[in-house]
Amino acid sequence: MFATQQDHHFDVASIRKDFPILARQIGDKPLVYLDNAASSQMPVQVMDAFAQYHSGYHSNVHRGVHTLSQEATDAFEKVRFKVQRFIGARSEREIVYTSGATDSINLIAQAYGRTFLEKGDEILISNMEHHANIVPWHMLAKEKNLVIRVIPITDEGTLDMDAFDRMLSKNTKVVAVNHVSNALGTINPIAEISRKAHAVGAITVIDGAQAVPHMNVNVSEADCDFYVFSAHKMMGPTGTGVLYGKIEHLEAMPPYRGGGDMILSVSFDTGITYNEVPQKFEAGTPGIAQVIMMGKAIDYMLDIGRDKIQLYENELLEYATNRMRQIDGIRIIGTAPQKASVLSFVLDGIHPHDIGTILDFHGVAVRSGHHCAQPVMERYGIPATTRASFAFYNTRDEVDALVKAIHEVKEVLG
Repeated sequence: MFATQQDHHFDVASIRKDFPILARQIGDKPLVYLDNAASSQMPVQVMDAFAQYHSGYHSNVHRGVHTLSQEATDAFEKVRFKVQRFIGARSEREIVYTSGATDSINLIAQAYGRTFLEKGDEILISNMEHHANIVPWHMLAKEKNLVIRVIPITDEGTLDMDAFDRMLSKNTKVVAVNHVSNALGTINPIAEISRKAHAVGAITVIDGAQAVPHMNVNVSEADCDFYVFSAHKMMGPTGTGVLYGKIEHLEAMPPYRGGGDMILSVSFDTGITYNEVPQKFEAGTPGIAQVIMMGKAIDYMLDIGRDKIQLYENELLEYATNRMRQIDGIRIIGTAPQKASVLSFVLDGIHPHDIGTILDFHGVAVRSGHHCAQPVMERYGIPATTRASFAFYNTRDEVDALVKAIHEVKEVLG
């Protein structure tokens, strides 16, 4: 296995022991997992929570008076309070469980957008968005005759804030941008964006899927109206995520889905009374075990220290960027001054899919393609990139392995 960098501030070697998959071999090569922007790996502490729930207190939540149901409900709801503190929300009632960031954005588009947007209203979306923060708004715009306007990005991959200022008007009703770009790594100034949006009466929807795993997030300080993220990008399970919404918006929005647990009463004679926020938006049996696992993932990150995670990952990204720039024929896509954990690149004359295939032969797992961000690829005139994305369990030796494997790619295909 690779030697690991460690010091008195950040013991990567000990952390890696919590992630069994990192000891895996790919063929005869040690796994170098650099696809964390797609999905991070999971520590044993999070995996254990799944087994503990199912072997100890598996039951449905909110419905039973028996001990197992009470224990499951207590564990399930404690996570809501953890999430509230984790992202700096004012109340745990502002935390809605969803199946992930995509589901959260669809909920906002349907429940808020259908209710409050009218023909001719404008939605501002940046040119660096993941498809999950484009397609739901496109569907809504087509249905309600809304106007989508695209905030341009600069050559280095930052939002063109002067253009944003010019685009804002009384017609702007929603500004939907990511906190961190999954394709470029750019960190966007969401507090400034929210302040400017609010000045014209618009709300902000922030896709935080790539931010929450890598930095401190405080939605109250940013003053965003909605903020979404997924558990599987922050050491948790797939199929679970969070929608944060300001309580005044959530209370004004109608339910998105109907079913059990989102109602107080149902009668064919007197009609339906909906539950309070946040249960109003949580129809049916939720992913109970997955939510509890997400809570354990939050505990794990807090135990390490979010400031330490951010500092270490920033140093690792800087090291990787410097190493990559020494490779002839490489072009890094996304060179914003403020970046997090993503290094996308193209190699002269070599398709990213071929790069990814050969890197895999050397045990290096990266992502090749458009990363569900085709407008970004169009902006730079390329079909795809190869993306290495880092987590706090990655090491400089793994960066060196990536660079060595890229040189192998050049020898074979260059």
